[in-house]
Amino acid sequence: MNYNSTRNAALQVTAAQAIAQGISEEGGLFVPQSFPKADLNDMLGLDYIGRAEYVLSRFLTDFTPEEIKACAESAYGGGKFDDNTPAPVVSLDKHGENKHILELWHGPTCAFKDMALQILPHLLTRSLKKTADGKTAVILVATSGDTGKAALEGFKDVAGTEMIVFYPENGVSPMQKRQMNTQEGENVCVCAIHGNFDDAQTGVKKMFNDKELGKELADKGFQFSSANSINIGRLVPQVVYYVYAYANLVKNGEIADGEKINVTVPTGNFGNILAAFYAKQMGLPIAKLICASNENKVLFDFFRTGVYDRNRDFILTTSPSMDILISSNLERLIYRIAGNSEAADRELMQNLAKEGKYATLRLPSGEMRMVPLNCRATVGVIGNGDHNLVKIG
Repeated sequence: MNYNSTRNAALQVTAAQAIAQGISEEGGLFVPQSFPKADLNDMLGLDYIGRAEYVLSRFLTDFTPEEIKACAESAYGGGKFDDNTPAPVVSLDKHGENKHILELWHGPTCAFKDMALQILPHLLTRSLKKTADGKTAVILVATSGDTGKAALEGFKDVAGTEMIVFYPENGVSPMQKRQMNTQEGENVCVCAIHGNFDDAQTGVKKMFNDKELGKELADKGFQFSSANSINIGRLVPQVVYYVYAYANLVKNGEIADGEKINVTVPTGNFGNILAAFYAKQMGLPIAKLICASNENKVLFDFFRTGVYDRNRDFILTTSPSMDILISSNLERLIYRIAGNSEAADRELMQNLAKEGKYATLRLPSGEMRMVPLNCRATVGVIGNGDHNLVKIG
């Protein structure tokens, strides 16, 4: 399994290289060149760690089984999650609607980002050993709240890493701000900025793409990397909990093997729901992916109209993790539905950077759109108190 950039299809890297770099040199995001297929029967008897090993081993083929096993056990074992159950599926048997909630807030920081950011440090340090000749990773993170604390907690005192987290001074909750500013660890620090999450994320990407800065770091034994979901090493572990949830529903007799479900996800930077889309590409029987928005509904408008337009007022809401107008991971979907065309993707991203919008890209019917719920089963994803389940349609 190799990966190429959404803006340079000729570039081909291993999983370890993609994880160590975080983002491609020309600003593109790394995507798998193909999707492995998952056999549900192989996973029914496995716990969360076992299913994580199964999924990760198919995406991270330059890692040995022993390495993946060690990463999964270190991340999800040892009492880090409530009752050693990282992602329980709770059924809501109301009016025969067969709804279920995938709870992703049982980790050390009570944010769904723990699901990926507890394992990313282990994947990244192994990737650096494979690819970076002993360089120290300087991990840049932009956050609207929960990514910051989860990343700080995951990477604190991890050898071979240094982390800087940038957050909007007035764009995170009081609890999240206190969590970040009281974080322990000799290798981590936080920095408040004037602006919003999009400003922080844009600044981080500019640093990644600054070749002079990159060379200066390399000369001193450092290399930039990322813990945001632009890093494929954070996105792939998120695929796991969708596969895990479906397997649990089948195992518990809630649905039949092969029966399709809908998945509803509160969405800001588009990483969480993209992981569900990747799970669907692996063969998980998902009928519809329902993208839930708050007042900053740039994604809602895009899927309804085909026009992505960030030229609008930025609204501070009670769900800061969804207060985003530039959804970075959408680029990975754009690239795929544009026929894996680097030229089409590059043009659209250039339009977004210069004019703040791009237009006329329509999605194939039934692949990713705003629709009513009409399948027998629905899985909703709850991250924490700031991520509210929203029905659209």
